[in-house]
Amino acid sequence: MIRALVADDQQVVREGFVALLGTQADLEVVASAADGAEAVALSAEHRPDVVLMDVRMPVLDGIEATRRIVESSEEAPRILVLTTFDLDDYVYDALQAGASGFLLKDVPAETLFEAVRVVAAGEALLAPAITRRLIAEFARLRPRQVRPDSLSALTPRETEILGLVAEGLSNGEIAERLVLSDETVKTHVSHVLRKLGLRDRAQAVVVAYESGLVVPRV
Repeated sequence: MIRALVADDQQVVREGFVALLGTQADLEVVASAADGAEAVALSAEHRPDVVLMDVRMPVLDGIEATRRIVESSEEAPRILVLTTFDLDDYVYDALQAGASGFLLKDVPAETLFEAVRVVAAGEALLAPAITRRLIAEFARLRPRQVRPDSLSALTPRETEILGLVAEGLSNGEIAERLVLSDETVKTHVSHVLRKLGLRDRAQAVVVAYESGLVVPRV
């Protein structure tokens, strides 16, 4: 059973997500929050596996709430950011704060269910084309904090794979491009995350851009 917390200041939206998730046998909504501060408190109380986090909320916005939840524990829940627009100014900031991915609020129900399952399993929701566009766009708009030595622990192959992850490629796509097995790519990605002290692929994408390894296309 995947335990979820829904945080959104709009009651209709919040209750809609709660009702949708409640239709799935493997998903359980343990709490819902109307603002970021409540989301942080309820996350600590109920210890969900996934938090569906709106960004624009009163009292405490979703970005700061995400940061506090992620930093609260090594076993903190995964954060799935909910956004209304496909170029939300806050999405990249949310990834920097530790979110594991995001999706639009108007996605089909089945896409929502799958997103929660993917994030709960420890993966980052970075496959959709819209995600690639958003990450590249907001990395381009933000000054990169170039850290030349930040990737020094990686082997050349691991560095290459990190760059492809940052471009939004899945393990299968990377395997096909580099003529490797899926399992080999998965192992390399795991090594990258471990060496850089990262939780998931979403954080790896942020590091790749901020280190200057990947230069966003203008």
